[in-house]
Amino acid sequence: MARPSSSAPPRPIRLVDVLRQLPEAELSSLIGRLKIRVDEAKRIDVPSQVARLLLQLPELRDPGILPGPTRELLYRVAEAGGVLVARSLPAAVEPLVARGVVYVRGRGTGVELLLPIAFLLHLKPWEGEDPRGVRAMLWQAHPDVASSIASHYLGRPATPPLALGLEAAWEVLSDAAALGREVEELAPLERKLLAAVEQVGGEVDTEELLDLEREPLRLRGAMGATPSRRGVGFALERRGFLVPVHPNRHMIPTEVAAIVGAQRRVERETQRREIRSFVLGDDHAPRRARFAEDPAPLALALALAVRDPGVEVKPGVGTPRSLLTKLATRFGKDSERVAFIASLSRAIGLWDPSAIGVAAPPGALPVADLGLGLFQAWRRGGAWDEARPDGEVLRAPPEARESSAAGVVRELVIEALQELSDGRWVPWEAVAAYVRSDSRTPGVRRLVERWAQRSSLEALTPEEIARRIALNSLHLLGIVDLGDPDDEEALGPTLRITPRGRSYLEEAPESRSAAEPSRFLDHQALRIGASAQTGSVIALAPSKSATVSELQPSIQALIESAAPAAREAAAQRLLQPGTSPPAYAKELARLELGRSCSEKRSALRAALELHDERLTPALRRLSSEPVTGCGPRKDQDCLGCLRRELRASLSSEQ
Repeated sequence: MARPSSSAPPRPIRLVDVLRQLPEAELSSLIGRLKIRVDEAKRIDVPSQVARLLLQLPELRDPGILPGPTRELLYRVAEAGGVLVARSLPAAVEPLVARGVVYVRGRGTGVELLLPIAFLLHLKPWEGEDPRGVRAMLWQAHPDVASSIASHYLGRPATPPLALGLEAAWEVLSDAAALGREVEELAPLERKLLAAVEQVGGEVDTEELLDLEREPLRLRGAMGATPSRRGVGFALERRGFLVPVHPNRHMIPTEVAAIVGAQRRVERETQRREIRSFVLGDDHAPRRARFAEDPAPLALALALAVRDPGVEVKPGVGTPRSLLTKLATRFGKDSERVAFIASLSRAIGLWDPSAIGVAAPPGALPVADLGLGLFQAWRRGGAWDEARPDGEVLRAPPEARESSAAGVVRELVIEALQELSDGRWVPWEAVAAYVRSDSRTPGVRRLVERWAQRSSLEALTPEEIARRIALNSLHLLGIVDLGDPDDEEALGPTLRITPRGRSYLEEAPESRSAAEPSRFLDHQALRIGASAQTGSVIALAPSKSATVSELQPSIQALIESAAPAAREAAAQRLLQPGTSPPAYAKELARLELGRSCSEKRSALRAALELHDERLTPALRRLSSEPVTGCGPRKDQDCLGCLRRELRASLSSEQ
């Protein structure tokens, strides 16, 4: 989410290459911590063996088992493409480094957090990620499809684990220049089919794909028609340009569609000339206008408000409507604006307790760049979907969060505004005509109707989705000003891109005067300067310090509950920033949340040194835990490294 610089951004590194660059002592320490068995008789070297075993870590299959701040940091590194530049080492990175998931190297006066490509491809999609991006598409691909893609870019048959083989594919598909060269090298029939699929919205079913490639052979299975493994479609599939989605759909990833769409936009330039001449031929300035506001102040206010002791927002579910109504009343904003900014704020981790850290995003972002971070989260499309009656994606059940084709309409509207509204007021009808004249619009209408039928929702037309995007989302993001129509015969509202919006769309720094520092006004109100870091501002929130009596239910659940999920939730509440639990409860919470044997042993020893009798019930419960339940076959002791000290402590008390 940092602004692009003139120097080339750092590229992610393959997992085996990272392990080979580690000093021998660090590699040996990693092998010892994770108890990895290395067979010297194997033909592959030690780093290759370690890489294969690291891909089996449970943290990669389910990041939900990680502590909240650590999980959010992992997502921020993944959103940065596997290389996140930070000024200092975030505290939340320690569990990731200890488990060999993230690696750290120096970069000038700061550090780089490296997430190897194999790990990046192994993570399941998260809130705020582009659901149609290359990474998400490769993650959901069938193993046979993933194997063919990996084999194509490796130049040899791919062997398990496929995440290692897909690293070569990711290096090409995530690099715009390399991807452009791959598209240029396509055969004429392959390029024609790719352009045809992109022209109908970037998604087709199997029957439509066979019709587009004019395949006479129709093989049918239980799920309908099956594409040929020798056709033009398969040639695009093995390059990762057209990825099958269960049960019978085929989609072009966002990065590939951007390359193909750029070529198509040049070809249809003459179709836009009449619309531009209409816009430029008259003055459409309105008499009354609603000027866009910077979304950053409201986002900061919401992030401060949700840190009140009485506010609880559960991860993975929608923001409670009662909370949104309360916040809207408190800040004097309409509920729709608050719900929109809240959804994007959660997507970039602004509501997470770790946001107060200034070593990594979002806490490291200057306040001036916070609006850009919200805009990028909206543009990815994983948090807010204008095709839904309620735009917040998390409000839908997990099984009904499939992404719609609103992302295509989103890019259409942005493209129209860039061409038509460069500093001028433009009627909405001109933007709508631009959308209607696009060759992708009929295909998008068909995709939205099918998506709505699968999701049991009312289907909107592309024009209705575009209107929501232009007049609601972009206005709330501070991208466009809105002008009210002068009379009933007017061509609807008018729009104008703001200087802030132009800088976001052009990915260029917004021109500002010298950044004003934060300062007090009349020794009472604090004005936040544009250069202030977001984490420093959020840290001004009143502490959620709770008395021991208020923490007692969590302490009791941590000691007595038989449900692991309840104990983990209680431990997380006790360790929240600003809480001050008793020393024995703090160490028990650390023991409960410890992921490695060393973390659990350290917490147990610290607890035993307190000689607190209130520890006894929890120690007895731990000692009575089953001696099986861990390991690949669930036949190993999860607390094997603690048994001796537990027995010694309990026997001394008796």
